[in-house]
Amino acid sequence: MAKTRKSISRKPVTRQKSKKSSLVISSKNIFLIVLGLFFCFAVYRYREALLYYFSFKTNKTIKVDKVTQARIVQVLSNHEGKTFGFDVSEYQGDIDWETVDSIEGFKLDFVFIRATAGNDNVDNRFKENWRSAKKHGFTRGAYHYYRPDENSLEQAQKFIKTVSLSKGDFPPVLDIEKLPENQSIERLKIGLKRWLTTVEKHYGVKPIIYSADRYHQDFLKKEFKEYTFWIANYNFWIEEIKDDWQFWQFTEKAVINGISEKVDVNIYNGSPKMLQYQVIN
Repeated sequence: MAKTRKSISRKPVTRQKSKKSSLVISSKNIFLIVLGLFFCFAVYRYREALLYYFSFKTNKTIKVDKVTQARIVQVLSNHEGKTFGFDVSEYQGDIDWETVDSIEGFKLDFVFIRATAGNDNVDNRFKENWRSAKKHGFTRGAYHYYRPDENSLEQAQKFIKTVSLSKGDFPPVLDIEKLPENQSIERLKIGLKRWLTTVEKHYGVKPIIYSADRYHQDFLKKEFKEYTFWIANYNFWIEEIKDDWQFWQFTEKAVINGISEKVDVNIYNGSPKMLQYQVIN
C-alpha cells in the first residue's frame, strides 16, 4: 500500500522580510538625515573659510596655501570683537609700514618685534621696526629669543641694553621655545626665572612669556602661573582662543600687505579698549 506524503506547511515569510527591509530603509533614512544635518552645520560653521576658498583671491607675491589662508579667515571671523596683531623680525625683511594696516579686512592694532637673541645677537631690523611701529600707530612690544644653553643674566643684559620701553608699549617678552642640550629642565627654569626677575627689576613691570602650547603645558604652566602667557598653537582644529591665553599666535603663514614674507598673526583675548590695560602706563 503506497504511503501518502504528508504535506509540509511553511510559515509565510513575506511580512517578516517586509519588516526587515523597512527597518533597513528607516536606518538609511536616519543616517542620511544625520549626515545632511552635519553637512549643513559644517557649511554654516566654516562659511567664511569656504567663501574664501572658492573665491578668486590670489597673491602673486607670495605663494599661498589656500587651505591655510581659508583657516586664517575663519579664525579671524570667529573672533570679531577681539584685537588682532602680528609679529616680525629680520626674517620679514624691509617692511613697508605705510601699507601695513589689516589682514583680510580685520584691522591690525599691535605688533611684537624681535629685539635680541641669546647673549650676543641684536635683530638687524629691530631699530627700524621699533621706530616705524610707533610712528604708524601700532601698540608695540619687544621680545627676546632665549637660548637655553647660554647665560641667562647675560641674555637679560643684552635685552636691557637694546630696548628702551615707553608709556604705551607692552611689557618685555621672553620667547622660550627650545629645550636645553647641556643642562637639566630644572636648571633651565632657574635661568628663565633669573632673566624674568632681572628684566622686571629694570623696567618695573612683569614680563610676558611666549611659548608653544605643549611647552607651556609640560614645563611652564605651574611654576610660572603668575605671568601673562602668549601661546603659539597652529593646530588646524583649534578655532577659539582659550581663557588662559592672553595672546594666541594661531598661524605663521599669513599674508599682509607691505610685508614680502609670511607673517605670524596673533589675537589678544579682549577688545581694543581692554588692550590698553596690558601696556605700560
